[in-house]
Amino acid sequence: MGRKCLFAIGAVAFLLTLTSCTSKPEESLLKSYFHATVLNDVTTLSSMAIEPMMIECDDWEITAVTEETIEEAFLPELNKTELELKTKMEDHIGPTLDAKDDLDAAQDELKYNRSAAMRRKVADLQTAYDAIFEEHKQLQKSYNDAKAAAAQEEEITKFSLNMGDIANARTLTGQVHSKQVEVKTVKEGQEKNYRFYIRQYLLQDEAASANYRGRWIITRIEPML
Repeated sequence: MGRKCLFAIGAVAFLLTLTSCTSKPEESLLKSYFHATVLNDVTTLSSMAIEPMMIECDDWEITAVTEETIEEAFLPELNKTELELKTKMEDHIGPTLDAKDDLDAAQDELKYNRSAAMRRKVADLQTAYDAIFEEHKQLQKSYNDAKAAAAQEEEITKFSLNMGDIANARTLTGQVHSKQVEVKTVKEGQEKNYRFYIRQYLLQDEAASANYRGRWIITRIEPML
């Protein structure tokens, strides 16, 4: 068999191996993860999982893997929502304080004017203030939730990219690849099952014409009943 033929066969074999490895990232990721658990290597576990869980086992195997899903990067939209809610909340502070001032002034006047009309005025102002204050609390809660969601996604994004602090992480566009992996572990004859959530970020900085290929990471581990 000629050298060219051997080279072609070798190249095909290499490509098949590469395709196999890249199409099943969960295998190499979890193999490294469970190897680190055997060594009780918390540092290595923390480099692979957002919230690492020490899973003691004598053996493990992957029992199910979902199809890989591909979505648009979440962070730009989460960041946009956070900023919009922040603006709404800040714009709502003035009207809320005005309503409180009007109520306080009416309550002070009520001390000297106990007429039915004045009591109705105070009651109406109290109702109006309660309503606007409740609306403000809901805006504040929505803003806090959006802020927490954006911060968490920023942490996960940077963790996958493994590039330290990225100042413009919230503006990066691109794709998020994800899978769910079910794993059976055995410890002293006892079986336990876990679900691993894994992700990879493939992002772009459009302004700088730069591409960022993140690594596959574990975003969550949960025991299965």
